[in-house]
Amino acid sequence: MLSTVNLTQRYGKRVLFENINITLDQGKRYGLIGANGAGKSTFMKILAGEIEPSEGEVHIQPGLKLGMLGQNQYAFEDFTLKDAVLYGNKRLYEAQKEKEKLYMEGDFESEAVNNRLAELEMICVEEDPTYESDVHIERLLTTLGFPVEQHNDLMSTLTGGDKFKILLAQVLFYKPDILLLDEPTNNLDIETIGWLEEELKRHEGTLLVISHDRHFLNSIVTHILDLDFQTIREFTGNYDDWYIAANLMAKQAEMERQKKLKEKEELEKFIARFSANASKARQATSRQKQLEKLNIEAIKVSSRRDPSILFRPHRDIGNEVLEVEGLSKSYGDHRVFENLSFKVDKGDKIAIIGTNGVGKTTLLEILMGRLEPDAGRYVWGQTIATSYFPQNTTDIVKGDVELPQWIQGFDPKWHIDDIRKTLGRMLFSGEEQKKKVDACSGGEKHRIMMAKMMMDSANFLVMDEPDNHLDLEAIVALGEALHRYDGCAMVVTHDRELIDAFANRIIKFNDDGTIIDFEGDYEAFVETHGKQ
Repeated sequence: MLSTVNLTQRYGKRVLFENINITLDQGKRYGLIGANGAGKSTFMKILAGEIEPSEGEVHIQPGLKLGMLGQNQYAFEDFTLKDAVLYGNKRLYEAQKEKEKLYMEGDFESEAVNNRLAELEMICVEEDPTYESDVHIERLLTTLGFPVEQHNDLMSTLTGGDKFKILLAQVLFYKPDILLLDEPTNNLDIETIGWLEEELKRHEGTLLVISHDRHFLNSIVTHILDLDFQTIREFTGNYDDWYIAANLMAKQAEMERQKKLKEKEELEKFIARFSANASKARQATSRQKQLEKLNIEAIKVSSRRDPSILFRPHRDIGNEVLEVEGLSKSYGDHRVFENLSFKVDKGDKIAIIGTNGVGKTTLLEILMGRLEPDAGRYVWGQTIATSYFPQNTTDIVKGDVELPQWIQGFDPKWHIDDIRKTLGRMLFSGEEQKKKVDACSGGEKHRIMMAKMMMDSANFLVMDEPDNHLDLEAIVALGEALHRYDGCAMVVTHDRELIDAFANRIIKFNDDGTIIDFEGDYEAFVETHGKQ
Protein backbone atom coordinates (compact mmCIF):
# COMPACT_ATOMS: atom_id res chain seq x y z
CA MET A 1 0.00 0.00 0.00
CA LEU A 2 2.86 2.36 0.88
CA SER A 3 6.57 1.89 0.27
CA THR A 4 9.81 3.85 0.43
CA VAL A 5 12.82 3.63 -1.88
CA ASN A 6 16.24 4.67 -0.52
CA LEU A 7 14.64 7.25 1.74
CA THR A 8 17.28 9.49 3.36
CA GLN A 9 17.04 12.58 5.53
CA ARG A 10 19.98 14.81 6.47
CA TYR A 11 20.24 18.13 8.24
CA GLY A 12 23.68 19.46 7.42
CA LYS A 13 26.18 16.81 8.47
CA ARG A 14 23.67 15.07 10.73
CA VAL A 15 22.03 12.00 9.20
CA LEU A 16 18.69 11.02 10.73
CA PHE A 17 18.22 7.95 8.55
CA GLU A 18 19.43 6.75 5.17
CA ASN A 19 18.48 4.30 2.43
CA ILE A 20 15.23 3.21 4.07
CA ASN A 21 13.45 0.60 1.95
CA ILE A 22 10.29 -0.66 3.60
CA THR A 23 6.76 -1.62 2.56
CA LEU A 24 3.74 -1.04 4.81
CA ASP A 25 1.02 -3.56 4.01
CA GLN A 26 -2.74 -3.42 4.21
CA GLY A 27 -4.22 -4.85 7.38
CA LYS A 28 -1.05 -4.32 9.41
CA ARG A 29 -0.68 -1.86 12.27
CA TYR A 30 2.85 -0.58 12.77
CA GLY A 31 4.33 1.10 15.85
CA LEU A 32 7.24 3.41 15.01
CA ILE A 33 9.64 3.63 17.95
CA GLY A 34 13.07 5.15 18.60
CA ALA A 35 14.93 7.50 20.89
CA ASN A 36 13.85 11.15 21.11
CA GLY A 37 15.47 12.99 18.21
CA ALA A 38 15.98 9.84 16.13
CA GLY A 39 13.67 11.20 13.41
CA LYS A 40 10.34 9.42 13.95
CA SER A 41 8.12 12.46 13.37
CA THR A 42 10.29 13.56 10.44
CA PHE A 43 9.92 10.13 8.81
CA MET A 44 6.14 10.25 9.25
CA LYS A 45 5.92 13.77 7.78
CA ILE A 46 7.90 12.61 4.75
CA LEU A 47 5.42 9.74 4.24
CA ALA A 48 2.56 12.26 4.45
CA GLY A 49 4.22 14.58 1.90
CA GLU A 50 4.66 17.40 4.43
CA ILE A 51 8.48 17.30 4.19
CA GLU A 52 10.68 16.61 1.17
CA PRO A 53 13.34 13.95 1.85
CA SER A 54 17.02 14.63 1.15
CA GLU A 55 16.98 11.59 -1.13
CA GLY A 56 14.65 8.78 -2.10
CA GLU A 57 10.95 8.40 -2.83
CA VAL A 58 7.64 7.46 -1.24
CA HIS A 59 5.20 5.41 -3.31
CA ILE A 60 1.51 5.16 -2.45
CA GLN A 61 -0.80 2.78 -4.29
CA PRO A 62 -3.00 4.82 -6.68
CA GLY A 63 -6.52 5.56 -5.45
CA LEU A 64 -5.74 5.20 -1.75
CA LYS A 65 -6.54 7.94 0.77
CA LEU A 66 -3.82 8.96 3.24
CA GLY A 67 -4.65 10.79 6.45
CA MET A 68 -2.31 12.15 9.11
CA LEU A 69 -3.18 13.42 12.58
CA GLY A 70 -2.75 17.20 12.51
CA GLN A 71 -0.43 18.88 15.00
CA ASN A 72 -1.55 22.51 14.62
CA GLN A 73 -4.25 22.83 17.28
CA TYR A 74 -4.98 26.44 16.29
CA ALA A 75 -5.62 25.90 12.56
CA PHE A 76 -9.42 25.89 12.88
CA GLU A 77 -10.20 28.63 15.41
CA ASP A 78 -13.15 30.06 13.39
CA PHE A 79 -14.69 26.63 12.69
CA THR A 80 -17.41 25.05 14.78
CA LEU A 81 -16.41 21.76 16.38
CA LYS A 82 -18.69 19.94 13.93
CA ASP A 83 -17.22 21.69 10.87
CA ALA A 84 -13.63 21.13 12.06
CA VAL A 85 -14.29 17.38 12.14
CA LEU A 86 -16.09 17.48 8.78
CA TYR A 87 -13.05 19.24 7.30
CA GLY A 88 -11.22 15.94 7.73
CA ASN A 89 -12.86 15.09 4.39
CA LYS A 90 -12.07 18.36 2.63
CA ARG A 91 -13.89 17.40 -0.57
CA LEU A 92 -17.12 16.63 1.32
CA TYR A 93 -16.75 19.75 3.50
CA GLU A 94 -16.33 22.07 0.51
CA ALA A 95 -19.22 20.45 -1.39
CA GLN A 96 -21.58 20.71 1.59
CA LYS A 97 -20.66 24.33 2.29
CA GLU A 98 -21.04 25.39 -1.35
CA LYS A 99 -24.36 23.54 -1.57
CA GLU A 100 -25.63 25.30 1.58
CA LYS A 101 -24.57 28.67 0.18
CA LEU A 102 -26.31 28.06 -3.15
CA TYR A 103 -29.51 26.98 -1.41
CA MET A 104 -29.37 30.17 0.68
CA GLU A 105 -28.39 32.62 -2.06
CA GLY A 106 -28.67 30.85 -5.43
CA ASP A 107 -30.96 31.70 -8.34
CA PHE A 108 -32.96 28.52 -8.89
CA GLU A 109 -34.16 29.81 -12.25
CA SER A 110 -30.52 29.61 -13.43
CA GLU A 111 -29.55 26.43 -15.28
CA ALA A 112 -25.91 26.92 -14.20
CA VAL A 113 -26.90 27.00 -10.52
CA ASN A 114 -29.03 23.86 -10.85
CA ASN A 115 -26.29 22.05 -12.76
CA ARG A 116 -23.77 23.00 -10.08
CA LEU A 117 -26.13 21.79 -7.33
CA ALA A 118 -26.42 18.47 -9.16
CA GLU A 119 -22.62 18.21 -9.36
CA LEU A 120 -22.27 18.99 -5.67
CA GLU A 121 -24.93 16.43 -4.79
CA MET A 122 -22.94 13.79 -6.72
CA ILE A 123 -19.78 14.68 -4.76
CA CYS A 124 -21.70 14.35 -1.47
CA VAL A 125 -23.07 10.96 -2.52
CA GLU A 126 -19.58 9.77 -3.53
CA GLU A 127 -18.04 10.86 -0.23
CA ASP A 128 -21.02 10.09 2.04
CA PRO A 129 -23.18 7.47 0.26
CA THR A 130 -25.30 6.67 3.33
CA TYR A 131 -25.82 10.36 4.32
CA GLU A 132 -24.57 9.53 7.82
CA SER A 133 -21.71 12.03 8.11
CA ASP A 134 -23.63 14.14 10.67
CA VAL A 135 -24.38 11.07 12.79
CA HIS A 136 -20.77 9.88 12.57
CA ILE A 137 -19.43 13.31 13.60
CA GLU A 138 -21.88 13.57 16.49
CA ARG A 139 -20.86 10.11 17.73
CA LEU A 140 -17.14 10.93 17.49
CA LEU A 141 -17.51 14.23 19.35
CA THR A 142 -19.74 12.77 22.07
CA THR A 143 -17.34 9.86 22.65
CA LEU A 144 -14.44 12.30 22.98
CA GLY A 145 -16.29 14.14 25.75
CA PHE A 146 -18.06 16.95 23.87
CA PRO A 147 -21.83 17.03 24.61
CA VAL A 148 -24.21 17.68 21.69
CA GLU A 149 -24.98 21.22 22.85
CA GLN A 150 -21.28 22.08 22.40
CA HIS A 151 -20.93 20.83 18.80
CA ASN A 152 -21.74 24.23 17.25
CA ASP A 153 -19.32 26.12 19.52
CA LEU A 154 -16.22 27.61 17.92
CA MET A 155 -12.86 25.85 18.21
CA SER A 156 -11.45 29.05 19.77
CA THR A 157 -13.50 28.30 22.93
CA LEU A 158 -11.59 25.08 23.63
CA THR A 159 -8.42 24.43 25.63
CA GLY A 160 -5.31 23.19 23.82
CA GLY A 161 -5.91 19.59 24.91
CA ASP A 162 -9.50 19.60 23.67
CA LYS A 163 -8.45 21.14 20.34
CA PHE A 164 -6.11 18.15 19.90
CA LYS A 165 -9.07 15.79 20.46
CA ILE A 166 -10.89 17.50 17.58
CA LEU A 167 -7.89 16.94 15.31
CA LEU A 168 -8.03 13.25 16.27
CA ALA A 169 -11.75 13.11 15.46
CA GLN A 170 -11.00 14.88 12.16
CA VAL A 171 -8.56 12.26 10.88
CA LEU A 172 -10.69 9.34 12.12
CA PHE A 173 -13.77 10.79 10.38
CA TYR A 174 -11.87 10.81 7.07
CA LYS A 175 -11.43 6.99 7.29
CA PRO A 176 -8.19 6.97 5.30
CA ASP A 177 -6.76 3.77 3.82
CA ILE A 178 -3.36 4.76 5.24
CA LEU A 179 -3.60 6.30 8.71
CA LEU A 180 -0.59 8.08 10.26
CA LEU A 181 -0.81 9.05 13.94
CA ASP A 182 1.90 10.92 15.86
CA GLU A 183 1.30 10.69 19.64
CA PRO A 184 -2.51 10.27 19.39
CA THR A 185 -2.90 9.57 23.14
CA ASN A 186 -1.58 12.98 24.21
CA ASN A 187 -4.24 14.80 26.29
CA LEU A 188 -6.50 11.73 26.34
CA ASP A 189 -7.73 10.14 29.57
CA ILE A 190 -7.61 6.39 30.20
CA GLU A 191 -11.22 5.80 29.10
CA THR A 192 -10.75 7.65 25.80
CA ILE A 193 -7.45 5.87 25.12
CA GLY A 194 -9.30 2.57 25.58
CA TRP A 195 -11.96 3.70 23.09
CA LEU A 196 -9.26 4.76 20.60
CA GLU A 197 -7.58 1.36 20.88
CA GLU A 198 -10.81 -0.37 19.85
CA GLU A 199 -11.31 2.09 16.95
CA LEU A 200 -7.81 1.46 15.62
CA LYS A 201 -8.09 -2.32 15.94
CA ARG A 202 -11.01 -2.09 13.49
CA HIS A 203 -8.96 -0.09 10.96
CA GLU A 204 -8.85 -2.22 7.80
CA GLY A 205 -6.11 -0.35 5.95
CA THR A 206 -2.56 0.46 7.02
CA LEU A 207 -1.78 2.14 10.34
CA LEU A 208 1.49 3.73 11.43
CA VAL A 209 1.57 5.18 14.94
CA ILE A 210 4.19 6.90 17.10
CA SER A 211 3.48 6.60 20.80
CA HIS A 212 5.26 6.61 24.15
CA ASP A 213 2.38 4.67 25.73
CA ARG A 214 3.60 1.07 26.04
CA HIS A 215 0.15 -0.33 26.94
CA PHE A 216 -1.34 1.41 23.89
CA LEU A 217 1.32 -0.03 21.57
CA ASN A 218 0.94 -3.52 23.05
CA SER A 219 -2.81 -3.33 22.55
CA ILE A 220 -2.98 -2.22 18.91
CA VAL A 221 0.16 -2.87 16.87
CA THR A 222 0.96 -6.02 14.91
CA HIS A 223 4.48 -4.91 13.91
CA ILE A 224 7.22 -2.66 15.31
CA LEU A 225 9.42 -0.40 13.17
CA ASP A 226 12.54 0.39 15.21
CA LEU A 227 14.31 3.56 14.06
CA ASP A 228 17.87 3.11 15.31
CA PHE A 229 21.39 3.09 13.85
CA GLN A 230 20.06 5.56 11.20
CA THR A 231 17.94 2.78 9.70
CA ILE A 232 14.61 1.03 10.36
CA ARG A 233 14.34 -2.60 11.38
CA GLU A 234 10.97 -4.36 11.27
CA PHE A 235 9.84 -6.78 13.98
CA THR A 236 6.69 -8.89 14.03
CA GLY A 237 4.64 -8.48 17.21
CA ASN A 238 3.87 -5.73 19.72
CA TYR A 239 6.17 -3.59 21.85
CA ASP A 240 6.86 -6.26 24.48
CA ASP A 241 7.73 -8.78 21.73
CA TRP A 242 10.15 -6.23 20.25
CA TYR A 243 11.64 -5.48 23.68
CA ILE A 244 12.52 -9.13 24.28
CA ALA A 245 13.95 -9.58 20.77
CA ALA A 246 15.88 -6.29 20.82
CA ASN A 247 17.46 -7.02 24.21
CA LEU A 248 18.49 -10.47 23.03
CA MET A 249 20.04 -8.95 19.89
CA ALA A 250 21.80 -6.28 21.98
CA LYS A 251 23.30 -8.94 24.28
CA GLN A 252 24.45 -10.98 21.28
CA ALA A 253 25.98 -7.86 19.70
CA GLU A 254 27.76 -6.98 22.95
CA MET A 255 29.12 -10.56 23.25
CA GLU A 256 30.37 -10.34 19.67
CA ARG A 257 31.93 -6.96 20.40
CA GLN A 258 33.69 -8.24 23.54
CA LYS A 259 34.93 -11.27 21.58
CA LYS A 260 36.39 -9.01 18.89
CA LEU A 261 37.94 -6.66 21.46
CA LYS A 262 39.66 -9.64 23.12
CA GLU A 263 40.85 -10.93 19.75
CA LYS A 264 42.12 -7.42 18.91
CA GLU A 265 44.02 -7.23 22.19
CA GLU A 266 45.67 -10.64 21.60
CA LEU A 267 46.66 -9.71 18.04
CA GLU A 268 48.12 -6.38 19.18
CA LYS A 269 50.18 -8.16 21.87
CA PHE A 270 51.49 -10.69 19.34
CA ILE A 271 52.42 -7.99 16.83
CA ALA A 272 54.16 -5.90 19.49
CA ARG A 273 56.09 -8.95 20.71
CA PHE A 274 57.24 -10.44 17.41
CA SER A 275 57.29 -7.66 14.81
CA ALA A 276 61.00 -6.95 15.61
CA ASN A 277 61.88 -10.67 15.41
CA ALA A 278 62.92 -11.59 11.85
CA SER A 279 61.93 -15.26 12.25
CA LYS A 280 58.45 -14.24 13.38
CA ALA A 281 58.01 -11.31 10.96
CA ARG A 282 55.79 -13.26 8.57
CA GLN A 283 53.44 -14.31 11.36
CA ALA A 284 53.38 -10.75 12.69
CA THR A 285 52.47 -9.42 9.24
CA SER A 286 49.70 -12.02 8.98
CA ARG A 287 48.32 -10.98 12.38
CA GLN A 288 48.48 -7.31 11.33
CA LYS A 289 46.26 -8.11 8.33
CA GLN A 290 43.83 -9.95 10.62
CA LEU A 291 43.76 -6.94 12.92
CA GLU A 292 42.97 -4.60 10.02
CA LYS A 293 40.04 -6.81 8.99
CA LEU A 294 38.50 -6.65 12.48
CA ASN A 295 35.69 -4.08 12.16
CA ILE A 296 34.66 -3.48 15.75
CA GLU A 297 32.99 -0.17 14.83
CA ALA A 298 30.47 -2.09 12.68
CA ILE A 299 28.94 -3.49 15.87
CA LYS A 300 27.02 -0.38 16.82
CA VAL A 301 25.72 0.57 20.23
CA SER A 302 22.05 1.59 20.21
CA SER A 303 21.21 5.30 20.19
CA ARG A 304 18.84 4.63 23.08
CA ARG A 305 20.01 5.60 26.52
CA ASP A 306 18.15 4.70 29.69
CA PRO A 307 18.05 7.39 32.37
CA SER A 308 18.92 6.36 35.92
CA ILE A 309 16.17 7.88 38.05
CA LEU A 310 16.67 7.58 41.81
CA PHE A 311 14.55 9.30 44.47
CA ARG A 312 16.17 9.14 47.91
CA PRO A 313 14.19 10.58 50.87
CA HIS A 314 16.37 12.55 53.26
CA ARG A 315 14.30 11.41 56.25
CA ASP A 316 11.79 8.71 57.17
CA ILE A 317 8.05 9.39 57.19
CA GLY A 318 6.28 9.51 60.52
CA ASN A 319 2.85 8.07 61.27
CA GLU A 320 0.98 11.23 60.21
CA VAL A 321 1.24 11.79 56.44
CA LEU A 322 -1.70 13.69 54.90
CA GLU A 323 -5.33 14.21 55.86
CA VAL A 324 -7.84 15.79 53.48
CA GLU A 325 -11.21 16.75 54.93
CA GLY A 326 -14.26 18.25 53.17
CA LEU A 327 -12.37 19.89 50.29
CA SER A 328 -14.57 21.70 47.76
CA LYS A 329 -13.67 23.73 44.69
CA SER A 330 -15.70 25.44 41.96
CA TYR A 331 -14.86 27.70 39.04
CA GLY A 332 -17.86 29.99 38.58
CA ASP A 333 -20.90 27.76 38.16
CA HIS A 334 -18.76 24.67 37.51
CA ARG A 335 -18.32 22.51 40.58
CA VAL A 336 -15.07 20.54 40.28
CA PHE A 337 -15.46 18.50 43.46
CA GLU A 338 -17.33 18.85 46.78
CA ASN A 339 -16.69 17.54 50.28
CA LEU A 340 -13.65 15.52 49.21
CA SER A 341 -12.11 13.55 52.08
CA PHE A 342 -9.37 10.92 52.28
CA LYS A 343 -6.28 10.07 54.31
CA VAL A 344 -2.82 9.08 53.06
CA ASP A 345 -0.93 6.55 55.15
CA LYS A 346 2.73 5.64 55.33
CA GLY A 347 3.72 3.51 52.32
CA ASP A 348 0.89 4.71 50.07
CA LYS A 349 1.75 5.19 46.41
CA ILE A 350 -1.38 6.59 44.82
CA ALA A 351 -2.31 6.85 41.16
CA ILE A 352 -4.99 9.48 40.55
CA ILE A 353 -7.07 8.75 37.45
CA GLY A 354 -10.21 10.09 35.78
CA THR A 355 -11.38 11.93 32.69
CA ASN A 356 -9.95 15.34 31.82
CA GLY A 357 -11.47 18.27 33.70
CA VAL A 358 -12.72 16.37 36.77
CA GLY A 359 -10.34 18.05 39.21
CA LYS A 360 -7.18 15.93 39.41
CA THR A 361 -4.80 18.84 38.76
CA THR A 362 -6.94 21.15 40.90
CA LEU A 363 -6.52 18.81 43.88
CA LEU A 364 -2.73 18.73 43.50
CA GLU A 365 -2.55 22.51 43.14
CA ILE A 366 -4.54 22.89 46.37
CA LEU A 367 -2.38 20.37 48.25
CA MET A 368 0.77 22.16 47.10
CA GLY A 369 -0.58 25.51 48.30
CA ARG A 370 -0.88 27.00 44.82
CA LEU A 371 -4.67 27.22 44.91
CA GLU A 372 -7.16 27.98 47.68
CA PRO A 373 -10.08 25.59 48.25
CA ASP A 374 -13.60 27.03 48.61
CA ALA A 375 -14.14 24.90 51.70
CA GLY A 376 -12.46 22.16 53.71
CA ARG A 377 -8.92 21.66 54.89
CA TYR A 378 -5.82 19.52 54.41
CA VAL A 379 -3.03 18.82 56.90
CA TRP A 380 0.46 17.54 56.07
CA GLY A 381 2.32 15.55 58.73
CA GLN A 382 5.20 17.21 60.58
CA THR A 383 7.81 14.91 59.02
CA ILE A 384 6.66 15.42 55.42
CA ALA A 385 8.82 17.15 52.81
CA THR A 386 7.15 17.33 49.38
CA SER A 387 8.51 17.68 45.87
CA TYR A 388 6.14 18.72 43.07
CA PHE A 389 6.15 17.98 39.35
CA PRO A 390 3.44 20.29 37.93
CA GLN A 391 1.58 19.69 34.68
CA ASN A 392 2.87 22.94 33.15
CA THR A 393 6.53 22.02 33.73
CA THR A 394 7.64 23.21 30.28
CA ASP A 395 6.41 26.74 31.18
CA ILE A 396 8.15 26.69 34.56
CA VAL A 397 11.54 25.33 33.49
CA LYS A 398 12.86 28.47 31.82
CA GLY A 399 15.64 31.01 32.04
CA ASP A 400 18.76 32.27 30.30
CA VAL A 401 21.00 30.13 32.52
CA GLU A 402 22.78 26.81 32.15
CA LEU A 403 21.12 23.65 33.50
CA PRO A 404 23.13 23.24 36.76
CA GLN A 405 22.64 26.91 37.69
CA TRP A 406 18.88 26.65 37.14
CA ILE A 407 18.65 23.71 39.57
CA GLN A 408 20.99 25.32 42.11
CA GLY A 409 18.67 28.34 42.14
CA PHE A 410 16.24 26.27 44.26
CA ASP A 411 18.82 25.67 47.00
CA PRO A 412 22.26 27.35 46.98
CA LYS A 413 23.45 24.69 49.47
CA TRP A 414 23.24 21.98 46.81
CA HIS A 415 26.78 21.23 45.66
CA ILE A 416 27.31 21.84 41.95
CA ASP A 417 29.09 18.48 41.54
CA ASP A 418 26.05 16.63 42.93
CA ILE A 419 23.80 18.57 40.56
CA ARG A 420 26.02 17.66 37.60
CA LYS A 421 25.97 13.97 38.57
CA THR A 422 22.18 14.08 38.88
CA LEU A 423 21.84 15.73 35.46
CA GLY A 424 24.14 13.02 34.10
CA ARG A 425 21.73 10.38 35.45
CA MET A 426 19.06 12.13 33.39
CA LEU A 427 21.23 11.78 30.25
CA PHE A 428 22.68 15.29 30.12
CA SER A 429 26.37 14.88 29.29
CA GLY A 430 29.01 17.43 30.26
CA GLU A 431 28.58 19.51 27.11
CA GLU A 432 24.78 19.25 27.15
CA GLN A 433 24.72 20.69 30.66
CA LYS A 434 26.06 23.95 29.25
CA LYS A 435 22.85 24.50 27.26
CA LYS A 436 20.62 27.37 28.28
CA VAL A 437 17.36 26.18 29.84
CA ASP A 438 15.28 28.22 27.37
CA ALA A 439 16.90 26.30 24.48
CA CYS A 440 15.73 22.91 25.79
CA SER A 441 12.92 20.87 24.24
CA GLY A 442 9.80 19.79 26.13
CA GLY A 443 11.27 16.34 26.81
CA GLU A 444 14.55 17.86 28.03
CA LYS A 445 12.70 20.22 30.37
CA HIS A 446 10.85 17.27 31.88
CA ARG A 447 14.17 15.51 32.51
CA ILE A 448 15.59 18.69 34.09
CA MET A 449 12.59 18.88 36.45
CA MET A 450 13.07 15.20 37.27
CA ALA A 451 16.73 15.94 38.15
CA LYS A 452 15.60 18.82 40.38
CA MET A 453 13.18 16.46 42.18
CA MET A 454 16.00 13.96 42.71
CA MET A 455 18.01 16.75 44.36
CA ASP A 456 15.02 17.63 46.59
CA SER A 457 15.40 14.31 48.46
CA ALA A 458 11.74 14.62 49.51
CA ASN A 459 9.78 11.85 51.21
CA PHE A 460 6.48 12.64 49.45
CA LEU A 461 6.42 13.03 45.64
CA VAL A 462 3.49 14.82 44.00
CA MET A 463 3.45 14.46 40.19
CA ASP A 464 1.00 15.68 37.56
CA GLU A 465 1.38 13.69 34.32
CA PRO A 466 5.18 13.37 34.58
CA ASP A 467 5.24 10.94 31.63
CA ASN A 468 4.27 13.66 29.11
CA HIS A 469 7.16 14.39 26.71
CA LEU A 470 9.18 11.42 28.02
CA ASP A 471 10.22 8.59 25.71
CA LEU A 472 9.43 4.95 26.45
CA GLU A 473 12.79 4.28 28.11
CA ALA A 474 12.38 7.24 30.48
CA ILE A 475 8.80 6.23 31.39
CA VAL A 476 9.98 2.69 32.22
CA ALA A 477 12.81 4.16 34.34
CA LEU A 478 10.33 6.45 36.14
CA GLY A 479 8.04 3.51 36.93
CA GLU A 480 10.96 1.51 38.36
CA ALA A 481 12.14 4.52 40.40
CA LEU A 482 8.67 5.04 41.92
CA HIS A 483 8.44 1.32 42.65
CA ARG A 484 11.77 1.38 44.55
CA TYR A 485 11.05 4.69 46.29
CA ASP A 486 10.83 4.49 50.11
CA GLY A 487 8.52 7.48 50.50
CA CYS A 488 4.90 8.21 49.56
CA ALA A 489 3.76 9.29 46.10
CA MET A 490 0.66 10.79 44.51
CA VAL A 491 0.75 10.72 40.72
CA VAL A 492 -1.78 11.85 38.12
CA THR A 493 -1.24 9.83 34.93
CA HIS A 494 -3.10 8.21 32.05
CA ASP A 495 -0.28 5.72 31.37
CA ARG A 496 -1.52 2.30 32.48
CA GLU A 497 1.93 0.67 32.37
CA LEU A 498 3.27 3.40 34.67
CA ILE A 499 0.35 2.89 37.07
CA ASP A 500 1.00 -0.87 37.06
CA ALA A 501 4.66 -0.24 37.91
CA PHE A 502 4.21 1.65 41.18
CA ALA A 503 0.64 2.15 42.46
CA ASN A 504 -0.71 0.27 45.47
CA ARG A 505 -3.76 2.52 45.73
CA ILE A 506 -6.04 4.06 43.08
CA ILE A 507 -8.15 7.18 43.52
CA LYS A 508 -10.54 7.69 40.60
CA PHE A 509 -12.28 11.03 40.15
CA ASN A 510 -15.78 10.49 38.76
CA ASP A 511 -17.52 12.97 36.47
CA ASP A 512 -20.14 13.70 39.15
CA GLY A 513 -17.53 15.03 41.62
CA THR A 514 -17.33 11.86 43.74
CA ILE A 515 -14.30 9.58 44.01
CA ILE A 516 -13.56 5.86 44.18
CA ASP A 517 -10.79 5.22 46.71
CA PHE A 518 -9.42 1.74 46.07
CA GLU A 519 -6.74 -0.05 48.10
CA GLY A 520 -4.81 -2.25 45.66
CA ASP A 521 -3.07 -2.15 42.30
CA TYR A 522 -4.58 -1.14 38.97
CA GLU A 523 -5.23 -4.71 37.84
CA ALA A 524 -7.30 -5.39 40.95
CA PHE A 525 -9.07 -2.04 40.49
CA VAL A 526 -10.11 -2.98 36.94
CA GLU A 527 -11.33 -6.40 38.14
CA THR A 528 -13.48 -4.68 40.79
CA HIS A 529 -14.71 -1.58 38.95
CA GLY A 530 -14.32 -2.50 35.28
CA LYS A 531 -12.07 -1.01 32.60
CA GLN A 532 -11.51 2.69 33.07
